[in-house]
Formats: sequence, structure tokens, C-alpha cells
Amino acid sequence: MLTPTYTILYVADPHASARLYATLLDTQHVEASPTFVLFMLENGRILGLWAKSAAEPAADFHGSGSELAFRVGDDAEVDALHGKWRESGLRILQAPTRMDFGYTFTAADPDGHRLRVFARSE
Repeated sequence: MLTPTYTILYVADPHASARLYATLLDTQHVEASPTFVLFMLENGRILGLWAKSAAEPAADFHGSGSELAFRVGDDAEVDALHGKWRESGLRILQAPTRMDFGYTFTAADPDGHRLRVFARSE
């Protein structure tokens, strides 16, 4: 079976985005070049931030075409992260709300990538 191991986000400024994601993910990047920054996450996933201007073939991206989802333990964690992210200046697209899969909110990074935090309904 073929399993995706990398998530690549096309961004305007990889180093500015890296500062944001280092704060959100509470980790530092492991590799950087002028057009690319790489994070190795504890769960084995890899997040790359690639300059839109350098991607080949050209990235035809117009915002909100991708979403990173972060599962947390309970509704209180959703509310706590919502407050923290809102206070940090992230644009909130969806206030905390109950949906069919659980309790969630959605923010956007400066390049328009959606960041969803959710606690599953059991």
C-alpha cells in the first residue's frame, strides 16, 4: 500500500510561514533553504513549506485549497486553542461549533491554508 508521508503547502514566504508553524506545532524545522522549510513531526508526518514562486511545475493555488486538521482530546482543548490562535492574530474562519463529526473551529494561515482543530464525538 502506498501511504502519503509528506504534506507540502505552497506559501508566499517559507521562512515567515515556518515561524508561524513552529509556534503552532511547538517544534522547530529540521531543514531550510531559501525556498523550502521542512518540519519532522512527532507522529512521523512531514510538513514542507515551499515557496509558490519556486515550485515546479508552477503551483496554481488560490487559497483554501487545503486543510491541516489537528485532533485534540476534548472540547475544552478546542476552546483553548481557539482563544490562543485568535489572540495570536490568526484569521478565524469558523468559530467553535458542533458538527456531525465533533466539536471544531477553523482558522487560516496567511496563505489561506485552512487549519482545523477538532475533538471527535464519541
